[in-house]
Amino acid sequence: MPQNLKQSDLPEDDRDDAVIGIALRYSLAVISLIGTTLGLTIGYRVWRNSPLETVAPSPVTLPTLRSATPRIMPQIPWTDVTQEAGIDFVHRNGATGEKLLPETMGGGCAFFDYNNDGFPDILLVDSKPWNHDEPATGQGRGGKQKSTLVLYENDGTGQFRDVTSEVGLDTVTYGQGCAIGDFDNDGFPDLFITGVWEPPVAGDGVPSQLAPSPGSSTDHTASAGRGPNRLFRNRGTHFEDITESAGVGGEPGDWGTSCGWFDFDNDGKLDLWVCNYVQWSREFDLGQNFRLAGGTRAYGRPQAFGGSFPRLYRNEGDGRFTEVSESAGIRLVSPTTGNPLAKSLGVVFHDFDRDGFVDVMVANDTVQNQLFRNLGNGTFREMATLSGVAFDTEGNARGAMGIDVGGAREDPRCACVVIGNFANEMTAYYVSEPQSFVFSDQAVANGLGPSTRLVLTFAVLFLDADLDGWDDILQANGHLEDDIAKVQASQTYEQSPQLFWNAGPESATEFIPLGADSTGTSFSEPMVGRGAAYADIDGDGDLDVLITAVGGRPRLLRNDQQTENAWLRIRLVGNGTSSNRDAIGARVDAEFLSGRRVSKHVSPTRGYLSQSELPITLGLGTDELRSLQVQWPDGSSESIPIPPPNQMIEVVQKASR
Repeated sequence: MPQNLKQSDLPEDDRDDAVIGIALRYSLAVISLIGTTLGLTIGYRVWRNSPLETVAPSPVTLPTLRSATPRIMPQIPWTDVTQEAGIDFVHRNGATGEKLLPETMGGGCAFFDYNNDGFPDILLVDSKPWNHDEPATGQGRGGKQKSTLVLYENDGTGQFRDVTSEVGLDTVTYGQGCAIGDFDNDGFPDLFITGVWEPPVAGDGVPSQLAPSPGSSTDHTASAGRGPNRLFRNRGTHFEDITESAGVGGEPGDWGTSCGWFDFDNDGKLDLWVCNYVQWSREFDLGQNFRLAGGTRAYGRPQAFGGSFPRLYRNEGDGRFTEVSESAGIRLVSPTTGNPLAKSLGVVFHDFDRDGFVDVMVANDTVQNQLFRNLGNGTFREMATLSGVAFDTEGNARGAMGIDVGGAREDPRCACVVIGNFANEMTAYYVSEPQSFVFSDQAVANGLGPSTRLVLTFAVLFLDADLDGWDDILQANGHLEDDIAKVQASQTYEQSPQLFWNAGPESATEFIPLGADSTGTSFSEPMVGRGAAYADIDGDGDLDVLITAVGGRPRLLRNDQQTENAWLRIRLVGNGTSSNRDAIGARVDAEFLSGRRVSKHVSPTRGYLSQSELPITLGLGTDELRSLQVQWPDGSSESIPIPPPNQMIEVVQKASR
């Protein structure tokens, strides 16, 4: 019966039927209740009088915890050999008190064998006095400036000689980063550098009609289309500037930072990725009037500047490059402003899902990081937010600078990405699921985070400092402001580099910071650290380190560890047709007699603004190798016979068919 209809509204016969129906429903309900009660009573009495059945408890498997057994800290002393090795470089940032943002970002460095004599040489990237200044030394406008680049040749005895002028690398730009790669597959490594674009001025070899008049606004067309970056082809005996013909100089207004070579389309030729930082000009910087809490002029906050797109150049194979940034899908804009999203300072190349195509991860400053999945058809899909690497664990963007990718975990299919961040933001340590784009930040759990919160980190590197087979982490630290201690008691301008020892899976904490009692005072001496790179400069098997400084001398640190751990160094050479000659993108899979598996990837682009050596180093510890397999960039693979330890071997890929 409808709830709004009364019995009095029904006809008489229907009223009688309704009354009978209601009475019947109540009767059935009472009978059902009595039956249920009786059944429960009988069942309870039967249960009370029945013997109890003994049930065996189910075993419960608890999570496996790390052993809390204390580990003995290794002795990994480093010796500062900068001066005795002949490195007399001093970085110039052009600072005169205006505190322009590029002045505090520093310059990069690289280890590479430019003359193929088997010894890693050193490249240091300098800046210069600003075009608008009239330096008293005559090294600015109207006078001959020092070269932005300095190349030191390694003679094999631990000594380095400045050969910049004799190999043709004298160039002048406000330098930042560098990338080394044999883009023409001729067997000689070529050199690309990034820089900060400046409006040209008359007197620097620039026609007066191209120079902006005093007091005029910045005109980004003034340099007739030439950007700040340079490409030098290695001719075997000298370098040749081919920037203009190659088409990779960038555009007026660019601020190039980290950069790197990789083969994104698997055609056997190295392509070029160039990070750009922010949209910057001196006029805008000064107009913001940035101040510290005490009222003094400060370097600008990245949040105040607009973002800038990265650039991807496809190698056409004839010395020319085509920019494919837009068609490749890497020019992303902010959904709220419609302006370029990225403010890029660091980049790494890695095949995260092992599908045969190299992916790209970018460290961005104060905006979300980016992860570009290579779809294999010439395009990328950005998926940092979905993957868990865009923000910190609370959903905030961090001030990311340097970045590296390694395999510090027991499963080599898991990628580990370390990113150096701003002060009061701990270093990030993202770990992926095997062959996956799903990451989680484990910096707190593995001991790295708490010890990095107070420092301002630029370069970060994975390297096996003690050759025990586990990748350790090195950080180059240093603040932006020289008087930061006046307004923040917890901060200093110069900060000590840090080395985090990987204690392995048996330790309660994965990464343990080593103090000066383990690394030596040469390593822990405070500096305004920026770029960093590693190589074995003396042929003893362990990795030595070069760290750059803002407005000061770099530090060449020789690794003097005495652990007696065994090692094997491998130099891969691609066939130059189906794979690039540098074998960038190749992977070496090693299996040990203990059952442990390790993967090492060939990619010199790592850290901040810098390039490390091409050969890979396998720390063997006290273990022995069972098998070695090379996965070449073209997808082919081959087994390597197990050589005796403690040597460098070269593996050359067979010619393609």
